[in-house]
Amino acid sequence: MLLSITTTHRPAYDLGYLLHKNPARAQSFDLSFGQAHIFYPEASENICTVALLLDIDPIALVRNRRGPSGEGRTLEQYVNDRPYVASSFLSVAIAQVFGSALGGRSKDRAELVEQILPLTVRIATLPCRGGETFLRKLFDPLGYTISTEAHALDPMFPTWGNSRYYTVTMQAQKRLQDLLSHLYVLIPVLDDDKHYWVGQDEVEKLLRHGEGWLGSHPEREQIVSRYLKRQKNLTRQALDQLLEEDQTDPDSVQEEHRIEEAIVEEKFSLNEQRLGAVLAVLKNSGAKRILDLGCGEGKLLRLLLAERQFEQILGMDVSYRVLEIARDRLHLDSMPDKQRMRINLIHGSLNYRDKRLEGFDAASVVEVIEHLDSPRLAAFERVLFEFAKPKTIVLTTPNREYNVKWENLSAGQFRHKDHRFEWIRSEFQAWANGVCQRFGYNVEFLPIGPEDPKVGPPTQMGVFRRD
Repeated sequence: MLLSITTTHRPAYDLGYLLHKNPARAQSFDLSFGQAHIFYPEASENICTVALLLDIDPIALVRNRRGPSGEGRTLEQYVNDRPYVASSFLSVAIAQVFGSALGGRSKDRAELVEQILPLTVRIATLPCRGGETFLRKLFDPLGYTISTEAHALDPMFPTWGNSRYYTVTMQAQKRLQDLLSHLYVLIPVLDDDKHYWVGQDEVEKLLRHGEGWLGSHPEREQIVSRYLKRQKNLTRQALDQLLEEDQTDPDSVQEEHRIEEAIVEEKFSLNEQRLGAVLAVLKNSGAKRILDLGCGEGKLLRLLLAERQFEQILGMDVSYRVLEIARDRLHLDSMPDKQRMRINLIHGSLNYRDKRLEGFDAASVVEVIEHLDSPRLAAFERVLFEFAKPKTIVLTTPNREYNVKWENLSAGQFRHKDHRFEWIRSEFQAWANGVCQRFGYNVEFLPIGPEDPKVGPPTQMGVFRRD
């Protein structure tokens, strides 16, 4: 079984520091079921690949096997796919051989742990109970670009169709720790089996390695159930803990951050200028069907409703509470039927593909992306630019350079504590241009608010257009 991880981050051989494995020499590690071999097929400044080869001992598998015996069971112990496919054996090897990287530690280069790297993973061969569709349901929401090669049951008999085995290549921009955590949890989920006893400690492992992504994953129930070998008590316990962690997420935090940002920006009604600029771009685009993603309490929606040009308006937000406020402020319940038919509010996340967002002419994303961490930002890019793909997208985000002009912000402070980042103009432009290259858009950058000759405007806007 072979797993390889490649990066083109420069210098690419930094991967060796993160993995705590010297690219200049091969290493072997004894495991209870065989050996793990680590080597680097290539290691240069421009590209570096590490390979993990598992040499599983079939005799050791039989020796350590738990469960009922019998003639059929004995045959299965000796005739199976375990030495050749990615399974829970690989997860154990990742934890033992790449334990420092999985735990987010780098003794010699600690600063690399938080570095977002371009990473490519190749796994040969990966069993997928549920096929390629389930594979994509697991990894697409996490921001991976996936390509697969299906393997036939028997090349001599093509009418038999394909097996459940795939050679899989995945690409993403991620911290190495996040990548390893995803592989550690999801490989046995795809295989839908584990080679060892699953008890209470597996719940703790799942929650630890799923921190930050599992609670909001659309397939979390299936992931938890399969990972815990469908043990109902353990599954219920894990899901309850994930639900508790998720309770602090959208509603109260979103309402709080809007209030805090309004206080910071109230000096010259920046939000009104921002909404006016977005509205003007949407009108000039000629769009008739509009998405407002992260619509909040409906301030932009009210402006859109006042324009007869917009025949269909869809507002989406992650917070139920905020959507209820929007419904009340827009008076949807008492709105005339003809007007009411033009607008719809839905609950949803920008991290997951949603077919309800497809088929619109234009989309607005006002002061939203700065609340997304790196894995969710990558997923958001695909949700909007690859899947929904409206012809025009208007996106605004704070300009960090302008923060020195706010009297009520201390040095280095973001405009709200929930912001994961605030970009300077060059960072925003680099991200936007990268999005255009990946998804076939062009972008124009426009200032919003009073523009300072040194630090620029308080808000930066990108207008993305697709031919």
